[in-house]
Amino acid sequence: MSRRLIDLSITLDPDVITDPPFMRPRIEYQTHAQTVAEVQNFFPGLTADQMPGGLGFAASETLTLTTHNGTHLDAPWHYHPTQDAALNGGERPAMTIDEVPLDWCLRPGVKLDFRHFPDGHVVTEAEMAAAFAAIGYEVQPFDIVLINTAAGAALGGPDFLSKGCGVGHDATMWLTTRGVRVTGTDAWSWDAPFAATARRVAETGDTSLIWEGHKAGREIGYCHMEKLTNLDQLPDFGFTVSCFPAKVKRGSAGWTRAVAILEDTA
Repeated sequence: MSRRLIDLSITLDPDVITDPPFMRPRIEYQTHAQTVAEVQNFFPGLTADQMPGGLGFAASETLTLTTHNGTHLDAPWHYHPTQDAALNGGERPAMTIDEVPLDWCLRPGVKLDFRHFPDGHVVTEAEMAAAFAAIGYEVQPFDIVLINTAAGAALGGPDFLSKGCGVGHDATMWLTTRGVRVTGTDAWSWDAPFAATARRVAETGDTSLIWEGHKAGREIGYCHMEKLTNLDQLPDFGFTVSCFPAKVKRGSAGWTRAVAILEDTA
């Protein structure tokens, strides 16, 4: 038996369009020679030529970013202060990312191909159920459900933020009422792009349409990953997803190196 790993995480790169301009990360790079002053905090008077190889201390990077840059896992706290209003135990404080059970983050994966939906489309409950029926799979509690949208092929392009479909409130609830607690998308957001949502709100006056998929977490707490990649390389099911988040105290999200694990039995 052999194991194959598929990287589902994008590269954190300020020069690649994966966020609006005001949200893009910044990275300051320091070479080995530029960190001599830092090593002198530990070894006063030490010079670069005295270091092994004469190269100074060590290369380093300083990042300015949010927990929602790059491929990340959103915690229920990101959506609303409380969660689980629809469950028997009743409403309780929403989990922050450092409280998310690790057991949620290493589970069987299912990939749904929603690339045929137009940009801005909001996936309905019926469409979610039909997608599982089409691949002949019955969703199980704690499955990690990933949606492959048209945004996946647009990563880094100028239209990335407006590409792909989103998952609506009822479709999200269809998953969470069946025990799903982690989902993911290759789009910028689990919900439809903001430009499409803004048009719907303007047409209807219904502000409950804003982030309706996110806000489903008020009723049943769940996490979702955003800005995944390579979902087109996955089978419909039969793989495992690993997506442990960075442990940010009281964080609304944590960066994750999401990976799909495929076991080849041949």
